[in-house]
Formats: sequence, C-alpha cells, structure tokens
Amino acid sequence: MLDSIFRILSRYGVVYLRGIGGTISLSLITVSLATLVGTLLAIIKLSGNRLLNSAVDLWLAIIRGTPVLLQIYFFWLWLPRLLPIELSDRNCIICALVANASAYVCEIIRSGIQAVDSGQKEAALSLGMSSYHCMTRIILPQALRNILPALGGEFISMIKQTSLASIFFIGELTTAYHTVQSATYLAIPSLVIAGILYFVLTGILTRVMTRVELRLNNAY
Repeated sequence: MLDSIFRILSRYGVVYLRGIGGTISLSLITVSLATLVGTLLAIIKLSGNRLLNSAVDLWLAIIRGTPVLLQIYFFWLWLPRLLPIELSDRNCIICALVANASAYVCEIIRSGIQAVDSGQKEAALSLGMSSYHCMTRIILPQALRNILPALGGEFISMIKQTSLASIFFIGELTTAYHTVQSATYLAIPSLVIAGILYFVLTGILTRVMTRVELRLNNAY
C-alpha cells in the first residue's frame, strides 16, 4: 500500500496539487458569494416585511429540506434553460453551492446581528443615523465577532461539500482522485491520498479559525 501511494504521488502529485487548488478556489468563491447573498437574506428577515420574510422562509425551507446533490443536479439541468446566457458546468455548480451555503450563512449572520444589544440600534436611530448607516457602521462590525468563526466553519464544510461536484469533473480534489484512479487502476491508494489531503486541508483551516477566534475574543 505505502509503495503504491509513494509511486502515485511521485507520478501524479501535480494532479492532486491542481485538485487542491480547484477545491480551495471553488470553496472561496462559494463562501464569498454565499456571504453576500446570506447577508442580504438576513437583512430581509430582520426588516419586518411579512411578504419578503415569507418568501425568504420558503426559500430557506426548500434549500434545507432537499439534499445538496439534488440541488446541484437541479441547477445544472435547469439554470442554463432559465437564463439567457450560456453557463459552464462549473458556474452552474457554483450557483448551486452558493444557494445551499447562503441558506446557512443567512442564519449565521442573522443570529450574529441579533446578538448585538438592541439598545445600540435605538440609540443610533435616536441620534439621527439612517438604518443603513446604523447597520453598516455599528451593528455589523460588532456582529463580526460572532459571525467570523461560524463562517470559518462553513468554509471548512464547503471544502468537503465540493467533493459532490466531482460527478461533473470540474477539477477539484475528488476529480483528481478519479483521474489518478482511472490512469493507475489503483483505487484504494488513490482514495487514501485524497482522504489524507482533505484531512490536512480541514485540519489547517480549523487551526487557523481557532486562532482567529482567540484573537477576536482577546480584542473584545
């Protein structure tokens, strides 16, 4: 087993490195866009508008109540038909992952905002600040302490969820495993390498987020 793993790494290490890069880039893009969409959804939920709240609640219920893989297939099959522009498989997968992650990011941001003392918002509004400036300059900066660690956890989760995109061969780590396995016919050693790389990636990110959380706690 060890001999096979070393032989695969010596010959196909570049394939795995490209897979790592694809996984990280896909996760970064997904979490960044999901943060923007999730922030918008959280603000809508906190706005008090019943119609918009109902629409967002329905959307969140659909996303949370269906499997991620099913959502990926849905976006891959239907999004190119619904939009007047041509989308690559990678972009369809990104849209599906963003839709899924934004549902959870929405709750992360909403709970982070609600954790800030409501009296600060009332004080800011009484001083003549607009709701927009109150949210962007007072509430969100303080909510960041609660939001960042949870967003880091979502990023780590997304590292693992991108493996589902391998069925479309869009260049992430599990796709690298399939490529190497097809070339070498050594399924188990190739899979072990991919598993170790996922473990190392998530372990490094977990340590980084732990340090960030400690610094945030010390800063406040």
